[in-house]
Amino acid sequence: MNQSRKDLVTRIERLRSAGASERLRGNRIGLEKEGLRASAAGHLALSPHPRALGSALTHPYITTDFSEALLELITPPTSRVDDVLGFLTDLHAYVYRHLGDELIWGTSMPCVLEGGAGIPLAQYGTSNAGTMKTVYRRGLGNRYGRTMQVIAGLHFNFSFADEFLDVYQAIQGVEGDVAVFRSDAQMGMIRNLQRVGWIVPYLFGASPAVCSSFVQGRETDLLVFDPHTLYYPYATSLRMGDIGYQNQQEQGTGMKASYDSLDSYVRSLTWAIETPCPQYEKIGVKVGDRYEQLNANVLQIENEYYSTVRPKQITEWMERPTLALRRRGVRYVELRSPDINIFEPVGITAEQIRFFETLMLYCLILDSPRIGAGERREIDENQVLTAHRGREPGLALTRLREAVPLQVWAGEILDDMIRVAELLDGAADGPHVQSVERQREKVADPDATPSARILAMMRERHEGFFAFARRLTEAHRETLRRHRIDPEREALLERLARESIAQQEAIEAADDRSFDDFLADYFNQGRATDIDRDPAVDRFEFQERV
Repeated sequence: MNQSRKDLVTRIERLRSAGASERLRGNRIGLEKEGLRASAAGHLALSPHPRALGSALTHPYITTDFSEALLELITPPTSRVDDVLGFLTDLHAYVYRHLGDELIWGTSMPCVLEGGAGIPLAQYGTSNAGTMKTVYRRGLGNRYGRTMQVIAGLHFNFSFADEFLDVYQAIQGVEGDVAVFRSDAQMGMIRNLQRVGWIVPYLFGASPAVCSSFVQGRETDLLVFDPHTLYYPYATSLRMGDIGYQNQQEQGTGMKASYDSLDSYVRSLTWAIETPCPQYEKIGVKVGDRYEQLNANVLQIENEYYSTVRPKQITEWMERPTLALRRRGVRYVELRSPDINIFEPVGITAEQIRFFETLMLYCLILDSPRIGAGERREIDENQVLTAHRGREPGLALTRLREAVPLQVWAGEILDDMIRVAELLDGAADGPHVQSVERQREKVADPDATPSARILAMMRERHEGFFAFARRLTEAHRETLRRHRIDPEREALLERLARESIAQQEAIEAADDRSFDDFLADYFNQGRATDIDRDPAVDRFEFQERV
């Protein structure tokens, strides 16, 4: 056992002795699940976001992402896995009541796209805040193409109980500011999530194939599965590979954030938001009377930076995310790499949630040195290798300049995670332990992974990716239509739909300045006077969804 693993075991024992298992029960979990609205025929829906669902600008749980057709369903944070899944299921069932014959597409990769120009941008009304959100999306389309932006994912949001972090700080022997310790500890966790993050697409990747319409004539080395489907034979998650959404480092228009500390992370993103990019300057910012992007800098705003995991802080109304982090530190961590689980009506299982929680704790208490340039390249290469070839026999990844077979490294991670899971459960055979144990089969037998199962089913039924995805999506729709929503929650969602529309109208009525001035004030936050709080939204709890 190497020193890092010995230190891990020691910390686990010290945490157990300090009663950490009880305190860990206060951990908070939330989900953000995207899903593309599709017509009954499986084509991208061109209809507007249903008004009966409320305002996408102000609804706390039902909104849109890049496109008007790309739903985003958000659960509030909770300590119980059953509660978060129950809320997500109720959201799906409620949405389906207002979709007519439309579908919530059940895979991360879209199907039947007829060119990027036909993908409608999300609309948020006439307010300056709503206009900013749409302009940002227009900028993404101009920079990267609209097709890439309608890939759907599932984001796992996680925060440790304050009581647990107090214990962890004590056993680490770190004195001083609690908020600083918590941010430092979680930035270390994020570095480790990047180091071992390839295990998420290996175990849970569910996009080994794509519809040929997604590629739209671009040259790739994808193989032909059938006339309408492209794939890699050992792929796990093409969404997380280099055909998915990436910041374009190879074109000289991207950047790499620094995760050495929260301060370095904020500084690196701030640099990108304030530094002009010649390629994006060619697009123009305000062309005629229409904004084509928010600015011509390396990043328009923080959220444009693609990453598998992010430090987050709840933002106030129109507060910049980096400013929120600088003011109040890291509140929670967002894991962005999970694919939509096509085999489940809501795209995720309790087993996955418990595995992700165990992974978070494992990465928190594992040693986490800073990531140098060489290790950064290894992290990026390991991710793409796993996404494209993760099930390939004998595949080796690189760990600190040494080749390590993927199955060997995965086995070591799961061995260590079992100890962590026992700490979470406070027992040797609890639900977190079981969630980790069940992943051993996938490591020993790659054919047990979701990606392999998808390709096997497609071959068995002689159907392409579109036919496979549509069949399971329709089955999920019928399951969710039969689901009985909790009556109190149904009443809540109906009330929020009405209130969110009124909220949007109040925001629009309160606007008293031009969009040019509004945008200038937004980007000047933290440098001079912060953007004014809008009294129309003071009573409404916002989640950062730009």
